[in-house]
Amino acid sequence: MRIESLELRARSVVEGFMTGLHRSPYHGFSVEFTEYRQYVPGDDPRYLDWKLYARSDRYYVKRYEDETNLRCHLILDQSRSMQFGSVGYTKADYARTLTATLAYFLNSQRDAIGLCSFSAEVDEYLPPRFRPGWLRRMIVALEKESPGKVTDLARVLATIAERTRKRSLLVLISDFLAPIDELETQLGLLRAARHEVAVFQILDPAECTLAFDAPALFEDLETGEEIYVDPETARADYIRQFEQHQQNVQAICERLGVQVTQLQTSDPLEQALADFLRLRQMSSSSRM
Repeated sequence: MRIESLELRARSVVEGFMTGLHRSPYHGFSVEFTEYRQYVPGDDPRYLDWKLYARSDRYYVKRYEDETNLRCHLILDQSRSMQFGSVGYTKADYARTLTATLAYFLNSQRDAIGLCSFSAEVDEYLPPRFRPGWLRRMIVALEKESPGKVTDLARVLATIAERTRKRSLLVLISDFLAPIDELETQLGLLRAARHEVAVFQILDPAECTLAFDAPALFEDLETGEEIYVDPETARADYIRQFEQHQQNVQAICERLGVQVTQLQTSDPLEQALADFLRLRQMSSSSRM
């Protein structure tokens, strides 16, 4: 996290985890062309580019998006609550780095990656692509200053469901410190559309235990509401409610078959990537 460049940060995490390509069960050709590759016996001759053959005297076929191993949407919470941090950097910093790390890894696997950053609504959307320069475009988008509004998970997930027509892996990265009344409904719609969904919940250590020593005026980053709190007096009730919220998020994900990983910003990012690979391996094994 001390590395200033987000791209270099992601690269440093990914090194050592390049353990081979994973395979996707979804094959076929989309209408969006990405690049050429040389013809090999067994390729469908319908996709030969005869104009290129006339120029080069070699056979090439067009390669399309669906020939990639995986189509992945990285969905990043950029709301105001993500701006909290007690370890030298914020949840937003950690979450952006995790998003860049997953993007870097998936791109190296020749997977199509897309980005959706949100707060109250979708703020930035890049559809999944695998092509030269696409990873860099995603990194630039991640480095932009977030407008940082209140969280509206239900509204954003509904928008994602409308935009995501093809079966994909959807990775949702958020602190989930917002009302989750409609979370099950919206995640359920994504699962009903046969998308695979993975959740990373990002929390600051101080949020988990109300780790403050002295009474202070606390401000809700999303609403601006202020409240005077004595941590010693409030801690037991806070932890009880916090743990109940966590259990509710976990239960919703388990009922829907959504893979969930809870991370604190003090956890090494390598652990997050290792958890992601473990989840991918489990998912791949379940299809066999």
